[in-house]
Amino acid sequence: MNADVIISGAGPTGLMLAGELALAGIDVVVVERRSSQNFPGWRAGGLHSRTIEIFDQRGIADRFLSKGQVAQVAGFAGTRLDISDFPTRHNYGLGLRQKHIERILSGWVGELAVPIYRGCEVIGFTQDDKGVDVELGDGQLLRAKYLVGCDGGRSLVRKAAGIEFVGSDATTSSLIGEVEMTEEPPLGVHRNAFGIHSFGKAEYEIREGEVVYREGGPVGVMVTEQHVGAATEPTVRDLSEALIAVCGTDYGMHSPIWISRFTDMTRQAATYRNGRILIAGDAAHVHAPDGGQGLNVGVQDAVNLGWKLARVVKQTVPESLLDTYHAERHPVAARVLRNTMAAVALRGADDRTEALRDVMSELLGMDEPRRRFAAMMSGLGVHYDLGQGHPLLGRRMPDLDLVTANGPVRVFTLLHSARPVLLNLGEPRTFDITQWADRVQLIDAKYDGVWQLPALGTVTAPSAVLIRPDGHVAWVGEHQSLNLADALITWFGQATAA
Repeated sequence: MNADVIISGAGPTGLMLAGELALAGIDVVVVERRSSQNFPGWRAGGLHSRTIEIFDQRGIADRFLSKGQVAQVAGFAGTRLDISDFPTRHNYGLGLRQKHIERILSGWVGELAVPIYRGCEVIGFTQDDKGVDVELGDGQLLRAKYLVGCDGGRSLVRKAAGIEFVGSDATTSSLIGEVEMTEEPPLGVHRNAFGIHSFGKAEYEIREGEVVYREGGPVGVMVTEQHVGAATEPTVRDLSEALIAVCGTDYGMHSPIWISRFTDMTRQAATYRNGRILIAGDAAHVHAPDGGQGLNVGVQDAVNLGWKLARVVKQTVPESLLDTYHAERHPVAARVLRNTMAAVALRGADDRTEALRDVMSELLGMDEPRRRFAAMMSGLGVHYDLGQGHPLLGRRMPDLDLVTANGPVRVFTLLHSARPVLLNLGEPRTFDITQWADRVQLIDAKYDGVWQLPALGTVTAPSAVLIRPDGHVAWVGEHQSLNLADALITWFGQATAA
């Protein structure tokens, strides 16, 4: 069987990438080791603002919002960061378990007719100048132009590609699970000399910013271990002993539904690409779960990579465009790793760490630091270095309410098909991009409101912007030295003969 692109892994990153490629008309196949979409545990617990915006850009945000709990979820080292005053339609986060996120994404990908082969595991591959031969565990051989590893922190694709995974081993570990208890534990997050521990339930509501759990049923447990746990699967005894050490009791826990362990191991791939092999999500970066950024960064990796890989597969741009994927996304994940390492350092329960946490909390209570950190943690502050120019250059395009000859339209609506947009806000018919009309939408529109960006505030209104399919601005009217034709060639290929 042949395909343009094979994706290893049907988690949120792999599913999002599959959807992006399918929208661009690429023949994509997903292979997933799990035989079904189900998995033990809760894993990630929600979405940050920028990820919700990305789903809005594809017209599927309401599918997630209708199933989750809207709340202020951005935070740093235990300090909540309110983004309700940020200039975005989605100035909040969303509490939603990963199993639901995957189910919704899988439904969307199914509508785009992407085949997902479950119970299939990539066990090896060889690449040449024309493509990649991929071997599956059941003996099947697949051929593709590119292989993308979205297969998690232990990524076989990354390892087989010889990509170094640079960083540090775990310094702390925690057990997490869902169990029955004969005694009701104190629900919520707690801290003592051992570190952080918490109790919660899968079913909950958020009322006036507070989490209200359903009565009865199994209890979700998270407890810091005294020492870094073994690499083996944790047992009921491990969890019981950890609870007794921290709380003095295990609350009569029994009948575990699932138990797992996570650590603060922090590693990042030295490169996100080796020839025709690429990696994204946890395959490219792993870190402590503080801040709930892992799933979100992976989805954003996929949206950055998808349209670029599609252009290269269609041979409308040089293969070197794929190098911008690493150049843009590696620094984003490096910052996430830095932030999670800092957050782990602030987990400590000694007096000095407590004092440092208080100082950080006081600092983040000030408006400017709060805005800067909140933009960073929510993903709204991501800025790709595309050179000097207008503040919009390299940043997310705001979802403005535009007025066009065909009526009102939102910017994000224009991105539903994942096609780039040249948005002309000056005199109509100022631009002629006939030679790129097969790849780029030209929209003449008016917008009379204020232009605001998270953390930066008000910026000068541009006369025109070139918006990439991932929603980031690649060119800004008269405020950039690079002319429009050069920008179009750089990102979307040479002009087509008239």
